[in-house]
Amino acid sequence: MEITFTLSIIAVSEIVVLILVLAVSGVLSLFGLKFRRAFRYGLFALLLPPLAFLYGRAVEINMIDVNEKTIVSDRLPEEFDGYRIVHVSDLHLMSFKNRHGQLEKIVRTINSLSADAIIFSGDMVTYSPDEIDGCDTILSRLRAPDGVYSVLGNHDYCIYDNSLTDQERDEAVRKVISREEDMGMEVLMNESVVLERVSSDGRDTSSIVIAGIENTSGTPHFPSHGDLDAAMADAGGRFCVLVSHDPSYWKETLRRYPDTDLTLSGHTHAMQISIFGLSPSRFLYKEYRGLYQDGDRFLYVNIGLGETAILSRVGTPPEITLLTLNAVKQ
Repeated sequence: MEITFTLSIIAVSEIVVLILVLAVSGVLSLFGLKFRRAFRYGLFALLLPPLAFLYGRAVEINMIDVNEKTIVSDRLPEEFDGYRIVHVSDLHLMSFKNRHGQLEKIVRTINSLSADAIIFSGDMVTYSPDEIDGCDTILSRLRAPDGVYSVLGNHDYCIYDNSLTDQERDEAVRKVISREEDMGMEVLMNESVVLERVSSDGRDTSSIVIAGIENTSGTPHFPSHGDLDAAMADAGGRFCVLVSHDPSYWKETLRRYPDTDLTLSGHTHAMQISIFGLSPSRFLYKEYRGLYQDGDRFLYVNIGLGETAILSRVGTPPEITLLTLNAVKQ
């Protein structure tokens, strides 16, 4: 399937490049350059799609891009000023079947950031929980004082394995969850955890909430199993970090729960391609990469660590995000 999809992408790219070569050759002919000559030299551009794919597969998927962002909020308790969250997403462990060394490098990098909490925003697997085999001992080394939290992404429901019956699919989902728990992750299934800090004088206790919702999409193309009301039940006006795999649900979240201070998502991968900062993802998602802000509420879309459909990345290196929460001093 991967080979077929890859060849299809390259073929479409070649057609686009050929059309561009014809257009450019036509324009140059208006300025005195013979069309045939311009077209002949322009055909070398047809080498670009396969070369870009090979570069992305050999080089870029083995990179790690650590992006650091600061979130400033007057709703954050002072006791949590400087709180550090590592946000990762979309491991798609099929991507690391023969690349355990890269996965070990990712875990070392995450642990080196000394985060207070690690949050994974979904898509541990692509097709099957069996992808976790051999990767679990590596991922179980993730460490953070306040824990490692996870939610389910659309692929974690194993809906792309057409050989499964409904009963087998349900069992596969339960297996994904249990194996994440065995690795030391707390899987938030439309629920939340309250993190507390004691004030410097020891008299007061402050808290924030990390809430996790099952995959919920703003479009009908992906499964929606989330219960936002249940996930936010313990928020209670506290500073809230919501983990929601699909960023297309962000605006609906803010409409229903305006006190959702920071939402962490993944899902888009920025379609694993970005040329001069331009990605086709922008035509599918309003928020597809990086930090977004609506008033004093924030969304961060992580473009993932693994790959799906094609094992290649161009202009979209695997990402680890370090978010530092800062309180506004009163």
